[in-house]
Amino acid sequence: MARTPKFSALDNLRGRSILRLADLTDIEIREVLALSIALKADYAAFRDTLAQRALVMLFEKPSLRTRVSFEIGFQKLGGCVTFLDHRNEPIGAREPVGDYGRNLERWCDVIVARVFKHETLIALRENCSIPIINALSDIAHPCQALADAQVLVEHGITLESCHLAWFGDGNNVCLSLMELVAIMGGRMTVVTPPSHAPCSKLTNEILALAARSGAIITLTNDPSSIAGADAVYTDAWISMGQANCPEKISSLRALAVTPEIMRIAGPHAKFMHCLPAHRGEEVVDAVIDGPQSIIYDQAENRMHAQNALMLALLGAVPAARFVPAGTVEILAKHR
Repeated sequence: MARTPKFSALDNLRGRSILRLADLTDIEIREVLALSIALKADYAAFRDTLAQRALVMLFEKPSLRTRVSFEIGFQKLGGCVTFLDHRNEPIGAREPVGDYGRNLERWCDVIVARVFKHETLIALRENCSIPIINALSDIAHPCQALADAQVLVEHGITLESCHLAWFGDGNNVCLSLMELVAIMGGRMTVVTPPSHAPCSKLTNEILALAARSGAIITLTNDPSSIAGADAVYTDAWISMGQANCPEKISSLRALAVTPEIMRIAGPHAKFMHCLPAHRGEEVVDAVIDGPQSIIYDQAENRMHAQNALMLALLGAVPAARFVPAGTVEILAKHR
């Protein structure tokens, strides 16, 4: 019978909002991942843990993985979900964000928001007494980074020593993965054109985190620098809401992930993409459909990682659950 870890750090998450991955400590990330793995192994053991709880989802952007994984995930834990479509009416347009949030907190227990501007999330957090979860903003995608961390662990890649290579645009997903590495340790090589490197202000904040953990984050435009990487990660070059800029696409063409790029990384490197993918642009079919690709594992883990996070934020982590073999090792560093 597997040991049952004590999720002590998760107690500290109750009532908090998660707008960036940097809102979590390394211990909290480990315990969220351990709980996520337990959920993935057996949802029956967590049935009705969120009974009589309500989730409201506010989406200014379209979604497949994020919407479905949050809706089905919350319902699998016994809760109810309301989706509010803001694609044609930005949050705050009809009434102030603060008023909106103060109404929602009277009816629901947690808000998940997918927004164009990160400032919208900050305004919700400042005006709500319930947890706010960032389901994607212009500078961060923390739930994606949590799911990706779980995928790496499941494929035998240790977070403290992994070498993650990013190829393409230094966007919100890139920044959240940089935060993951900076918090957990390891190494990340970010390969972008100089004109599309990650936000310098946020990069400086992340490098300060890395200095404390011993992580190494390198920004470069040299594809050969990814030699020996455990995983090569890319994303769409044009994010939702951005203009389809020919100059940007032209500057990124040399950074398309091809079989040659994967050969530089090495035979054991995994290919990662948060999806949706623009096949023939940032990645070719031979890679995304090839044996090194783990993109659908990433998509699957969105639901489990998000559910683990919501259980912690709502103070609904069961006091004792047996977890699958291997989960305890995730917690080994701080136990």
